[in-house]
Amino acid sequence: MNMPDPQAMASAWMAQMTDPSAWQALFRPAPLDTSPVASLLKDAGATIPQQALDALRNDYLQKAAGLWQEFLSGKTPALADRRFAAPEWLANPMSAYSAASYLLNAEFLTAMANAVEAGPRERQKIRFAVQQMVDAMSPANFLATNPEAQQQLIETKGESLSRGLSNMLGDMQKGRISLSDESAFEVGRNVATTPGQVVFENHLFQLIQYSPATPTVHQVPLLMMPPCINKFYILDLQPENSVVRYAVEQGNTVFLVSWRNPDASLGGTTWDDYVETGAIKAIEVARAIAGSEKVNAFGFCVGGTIMSTALAVLAARGEQAAASLTLLTTLLDFEDTGVLEVFIDETQVAMREKALAKGGLMPGRDLATTFSSLRPNDLVWNYVQSNYLKGKEPPPFDLLYWNSDSTNLPGPMFCWYLRNTYLENSLKVPGKLTVAGSRVDLGAIDAPVFVYGSREDHIVPWKASYASLGLLNPGKAGANRFVLGASGHIAGVINPASKNKRSYWTNDPAPVAAPAKGKGKGKKAAPEAEANAAVVPAEQWFSGATEHVGSWWPEWAAFLANHGGKDVSAPKKFGNADHQPIEPAPGRYVKVRAD
Repeated sequence: MNMPDPQAMASAWMAQMTDPSAWQALFRPAPLDTSPVASLLKDAGATIPQQALDALRNDYLQKAAGLWQEFLSGKTPALADRRFAAPEWLANPMSAYSAASYLLNAEFLTAMANAVEAGPRERQKIRFAVQQMVDAMSPANFLATNPEAQQQLIETKGESLSRGLSNMLGDMQKGRISLSDESAFEVGRNVATTPGQVVFENHLFQLIQYSPATPTVHQVPLLMMPPCINKFYILDLQPENSVVRYAVEQGNTVFLVSWRNPDASLGGTTWDDYVETGAIKAIEVARAIAGSEKVNAFGFCVGGTIMSTALAVLAARGEQAAASLTLLTTLLDFEDTGVLEVFIDETQVAMREKALAKGGLMPGRDLATTFSSLRPNDLVWNYVQSNYLKGKEPPPFDLLYWNSDSTNLPGPMFCWYLRNTYLENSLKVPGKLTVAGSRVDLGAIDAPVFVYGSREDHIVPWKASYASLGLLNPGKAGANRFVLGASGHIAGVINPASKNKRSYWTNDPAPVAAPAKGKGKGKKAAPEAEANAAVVPAEQWFSGATEHVGSWWPEWAAFLANHGGKDVSAPKKFGNADHQPIEPAPGRYVKVRAD
């Protein structure tokens, strides 16, 4: 099946829609031009059953005729879409009709995509490409059809257009759309400010040890592994929403890996390097400095995949390095990769391998574009309308500042990751992969696990996070704990306990009744009986779960405390004799920008 590039198709559709004649269908009850979608289906070798297509067409024509009659009678249509919530859209009948027509057309095109007869992966690709088209063709995206931008133009006597053009030219020079006032933030000044010292560095990462905030700390240190696909300070934005600061305040000695933003000199770095020279080395140094046999290991997103792989490699070498393992929105089983699968198939992976497998960089800008395309209305078109059409400056927002601070990836590492996880899903198969000279078996990691998923996560679907429970501690399901948070991939994780916002779900198993033996009837089961409980399906877990108002962070803090060992006096110095402080946190690696 020949699947075209969804983003390229979206760009072509947007270019077509800048032609004024292309908008005539939105102002007249003319037949809807479905040729872009028809071309997509033809290229993909997909079809829509004629009966379904006829039903969709008849429904569309009926609704279009009704909308036209309402327009002729002067009735204002309902616009149940936040893109058209401003009063200017309803003040002008033509603008209201334009928006209502667009929404009707979008409904029809989306229904066409949903009616396609194809395999699940192909249908998802088609739906994604059509959604890119639908979002791009919104009348809110063009000055000629956006009454808010037109009103702004009149009120400012053309100044908004001048500012908008200036904003657009500035973004063209940067190669990306400005999502936040970037002048408002500086790494180390008002983001990534938790105090600490870099106590180790090599060519791949710096290791930060943070200053204690309590007189005593848990003996077992916490080692945090952020994703290498983004900067670590998503976990340390500002004091009030910093995961790092919270962990320190809960009495943990916290170490954190700050990955280097790769340049050409790291273009040959492999997945093995990230595991051996990165994660395993960080574990070794953190244990040595803390004087602890083990660490409470932590991984977020890709960082969780790297950390889990490293612990499995150590297990294969006969070493159990983790007292516990925390995985936040992490994939170990890549059966369900959500919408990201539209970018990953044999053809696309082979193309990347041909270009990068022997060396080179996957540019951070390309990765950022991919992730923005997953939510184009929020991360693309919203800013086109505000920054360019209305000439406004984006407000300061720490999370979006971080979102624009891209990182490159080494080509060989990136290609290995795509093929062996997303494409072939080999990591979950015991012994199938060899990493750093050892066979990887995630089930060999002997440590209790805290797994967190976000309910609205479009990058790591929560059921895919939950699937990790079936791979870790096999036969000992009671050693694993799952917590489900509200919101998405980032907002669900960065949910400070002090804010008491959102909610989360838990479904901790009730004690298993032990077989009755005389007077022992009704007692709690032995620990091994509880540990051997089976992992229930995700839907069954959720149906029996309890929702709690507020942040899930205290649940995690209690988990760490349970596996932190005894309390000891907080360290008075950073590092040790072999690992002396190098520079203050956040270090210089995190300040290197990809662009």
